[in-house]
Amino acid sequence: MPLYEHTFIARPDLSSQQAQTLADELGAIVSANGGEVKKVEYWGLRSLAYRLKKHRKAHYVHLNLDASPSAVAELERNERIHDDVVRYLTVKIDTVDPEPSIVMQVKSSRDERRRDRP
Repeated sequence: MPLYEHTFIARPDLSSQQAQTLADELGAIVSANGGEVKKVEYWGLRSLAYRLKKHRKAHYVHLNLDASPSAVAELERNERIHDDVVRYLTVKIDTVDPEPSIVMQVKSSRDERRRDRP
């Protein structure tokens, strides 16, 4: 099956736990349609480049999927209906990188620098 990177942006008034639960629900949709979620990364509450639906911040969640095109179409259909999802983007990829994404690497290095300060 083809591999995909899927990132969605959720409303800022959700808690981080609710955003991660939303990712689990969307992953269940992929699994129910014969796909598999390889990796889930919660990137956190981040500022948007411009306002989307009157929001200046949003929760970013990134999924790596091994799914058929019909499973991805069903996932995107459900996201269009869901009130908590502001935007989404799906990109077809060749391989799934087992390492954390660049966003998570930068986040962890920033956390390490904060711990090193006296």
